[in-house]
Amino acid sequence: MASSVPSDLDASFVLVNDDYVPSSSASAGTPTPGAMQSRHLNSTLLSPATPSYAHDWSPSGTGGKLSQHGRHFIDAHGRVCHLRGVNLSGNCKTPIHDTFPDNPAAVTFVNRPFPIEDAPQHFARLRRWGLTFVRFLVTWEAVEHAGPGEYDYDYLNYLKQVLALLPQYGLSCFVALHQDVWSRYSGGSGAPAWTIESAGFDLDALEESGSAWLNGLRVKTAEGKYDEEDRGTVKPEERGLWSTGYQKLAAATLATCFWAGDTFAPKAKVKRRTKTGNEEEVSIQQFLQDDFLDMWEVLADTVGHLPGVLGFEIMNEPHRGYVELQSMYGWDYNTDLHLGAIPSPLHSFTLGAGYSTSVPHYTRSFPMPTRHTSSVTLNTAGRKVWREDGVTEGKCIWEMHGVWGWDEQKKEGIVLRENYFKRHPLTGKPVDWYNDFYFPFLSRWADRVRTVVDNDKMVFVEAIPNEFCPSSWTPDHQPAFGDFSVNVQGLSRGMFLLKAFYWGHIGARNNFSLQIKNLAEAAYRSLGEKPVLIGECGIPMDMNQGEAFESEDWTWQNRMMDAMITALERSFIGFTLWNYNPSNSDLHGDTWNGENFSFFAQRRALPPSLLTLDQTSPTLDNGARLLRAVVRPYAAKVAGIPLKWKYELNTGDCELEWMVPYSNGHEDSQAKGGPTVDQPPLVGHPTLTSNTTEIFFPHILSQDRTLSVSSPLDSSSASPTFTSEYVPSLQTLYIQQLDMTPGKKYHIKIRLDPSLKQAFELNDFWTDFIGHIYLGGGFIFAIAAWFFVGFL
Repeated sequence: MASSVPSDLDASFVLVNDDYVPSSSASAGTPTPGAMQSRHLNSTLLSPATPSYAHDWSPSGTGGKLSQHGRHFIDAHGRVCHLRGVNLSGNCKTPIHDTFPDNPAAVTFVNRPFPIEDAPQHFARLRRWGLTFVRFLVTWEAVEHAGPGEYDYDYLNYLKQVLALLPQYGLSCFVALHQDVWSRYSGGSGAPAWTIESAGFDLDALEESGSAWLNGLRVKTAEGKYDEEDRGTVKPEERGLWSTGYQKLAAATLATCFWAGDTFAPKAKVKRRTKTGNEEEVSIQQFLQDDFLDMWEVLADTVGHLPGVLGFEIMNEPHRGYVELQSMYGWDYNTDLHLGAIPSPLHSFTLGAGYSTSVPHYTRSFPMPTRHTSSVTLNTAGRKVWREDGVTEGKCIWEMHGVWGWDEQKKEGIVLRENYFKRHPLTGKPVDWYNDFYFPFLSRWADRVRTVVDNDKMVFVEAIPNEFCPSSWTPDHQPAFGDFSVNVQGLSRGMFLLKAFYWGHIGARNNFSLQIKNLAEAAYRSLGEKPVLIGECGIPMDMNQGEAFESEDWTWQNRMMDAMITALERSFIGFTLWNYNPSNSDLHGDTWNGENFSFFAQRRALPPSLLTLDQTSPTLDNGARLLRAVVRPYAAKVAGIPLKWKYELNTGDCELEWMVPYSNGHEDSQAKGGPTVDQPPLVGHPTLTSNTTEIFFPHILSQDRTLSVSSPLDSSSASPTFTSEYVPSLQTLYIQQLDMTPGKKYHIKIRLDPSLKQAFELNDFWTDFIGHIYLGGGFIFAIAAWFFVGFL
C-alpha cells in the first residue's frame, strides 16, 4: 500500500506499508521501541515512551493508568480517552449445566463467559475490533450460591486468571455486579436463591402465585439430559416480559427489604450465624446488606489488584422496589414497562397471599409502547407464596405490617395504608430513595471496597433505569475514588405526538442523538463534570422476526446500530455494547429470557486451529454480525479537548476537531451557559505531556485502500501544524501536533480511497417523499386553477 501524494490540504502524511512485521506472540501488534521513537523525533513535548496503539488501555498503553478528570477519562499524559467496548458477557447471568429452578445451591459459573483456554481468541478479536474496554459481568449468585458466607473459590480463581490476561491484549475492564429483577429465581439474574427464601418466600410457589415470571429461564431436558440451547426459549409474544418482573411481588419485595427493610419491614427478623459461630437475629435489611458487602469485599480482594481491572460497579440497574410507590393501585407507565399481565401492588399482595385475582393485560401498540387490552385471572389454584416456616410465618410481609388486609365479605384486598411507601411509617416524613437509602449504602460499599483495593481504582454507579440522573446526586453523595422511530423518552414525558416521530436513517440518528444528549446533560447538571458511560446499549439480532438469520442480510440491524453509535459519538460518550456472547446462537439467542443481542456467535466463528491473533487477521472476524456498524474509527486518545467527531459509515470518512486547553486563569466562555454536551470546559485540564493524538482506524476498513489526512485549517498556511502516520498493523493513525499553544484548534478530515461501498441509503422524510409532495402540490394547484378559471 503506497503513500498518497500530498495535496495543498494534506499535512505531511506518510502511510506505513502493510509489511510492517509485528511480534509473533498472541498479543502481536506492538512495534519495537526504535520504530516508535522514529515516529516522534519531531515531538515538541514528551511522547509516550512505551510502544502503544490507540485502543491499548493497558498500563503500557496509557503511560501507567487511566484516571478521571472532569467529564473525561484521561491517560497519564493528560490525553482525553474515549472508551468503548463490550459487555462480557450475557451468558454470565446463567450458570453451566443447571436444572433451574431445582437445586440452586449446586450451580457453577466457572467458565463463564468462556473457558480460560479460549480467552486469547476472544481478547484478540475484541482488540482487532477496537472494543477494548470491557464491562465484565459477575453475579452475586456466581460468588455465593451455596449459602450465606459460602464463597465459590473455584469461580473466584477462574475470574482472577481470566482478568489477569487483559493487559496482554490492551484490554481494561470494570467488574460490574449484574442483576436484573433481583435474581434468576424471581425471573432475572443476580442474587442467590437463598436471599429470596430469607424474606419468607417459597421458591416453588413463585410462578404459580403470580409473584414472578420464570418461563424465560427454564431449561427443557430430554430423557434427563441437559441441553444448554433450550435454556431461556420463549414465545414471540413473551419477549420482554421478564422486565415486568420488577413490579411483581418477589423482586419488588426483595428490593424494598434490601434498601429500606428497617423502615418498611422492621418486623422481619432473620437468624444468621456470626463469624464466631454464634447465632443472632437481625433485620432483613441488615442481613442482606451485610452479606452483600462481605461478598463484595471478597470479590474486590480477589481481582482488585490486577492491572487490567480499572474499577468496580456496585450494581446493574438498581430498582427501588416499593419505596416511593405513588399508588397501591397501579405502577408508573412512564418508567415501568406494562406488558402482559401487570398486577398492581395490591394485586400482587393478594395473589401472593393465595387469592385468585383478575389483573389488567397489556399488549404492544403504536405509537405508545403498549396499551391495556384485556384482563386475565391469575393464581386460580390459590397457591400461597409465603412459607409457614419463614420469617413471616406464612403471612404476607406487607399484610404483617398493616399495609393491606383481606375483606372476607367482599372477597377482595383492601388498602389500609395508601401512603405507606411514600412516607416513613413512624415519622410521616416523605422518603426519597436516593437520599435516604441509596446514597448512604453507596458510601458504605465504597468504604468497604476501599479497604482491599488501591485508591486509584474507580467506582461506577447507576441511577434507576428509564429515569434521568436525579438532581440530588450532588458531589457530597458521590463516592470519591481515586425507518421510523419514535422518541419514547419524550413521548412518555408529554412531548407533542408529531414532534416525537422521526423518519428514515437520518431521522433515527437524530432521534438517538437527542435522547442520549438529554441523558448526558441531565447527568452533568446533577453530577457536575463527571464521565458519563452508557453501560448497556445494543440492537436485537432477531428484529423483523429474525429474517436475517435466513437471508444473512443484516441491513436493518446495521442501520439501527449505526444510528445508536452515531448518537453516542456525537455526545462523546463512552459505551460498552450489549453484548459479546460466545454462547449465542441464531435459534436460541443469548439463552436468557429470549433475548438475542450478541453481535458474535461462537458457532459461526472459525475453530481455534485456523485463527491467527494479530490485529490484521481477518480470521478473527468470522462469527460476527454487524461489523460494518460496530467496527468503526474513533478518537481514542486526544491531546486536547475533543469538540467534534463525525464518522460516515457509508464512505469511511471521518472528521475530528479538538483544542489544546487553556491554562488556568483563562476565562472559559464555553462554561458560561452551564454544562452541555456541545460546550465542554476548556480550562483547568491537567498539563499535557504528549502532543500525539491517536485514532483507532480499523484494518478491516483500510485494507487495500489509501488513507489520507487533511485539514481545512491548514489550507492557507505555508507550513502544516501537524504530521500524521497510519500504522495498519496497529490500526492506529498517529497525529503529531506541532503547535501546542493553549487555545490552538485542530480540525482534520480522514478519507479512504476508494471509498467504502455504500451499506444503505441515508434517507429522511424529504428524500423519500419529495416526489409525492411535488406531485400532490401540482395536483392541488391544477384543481385550484380549474376552479379559478371556471369562476372567471
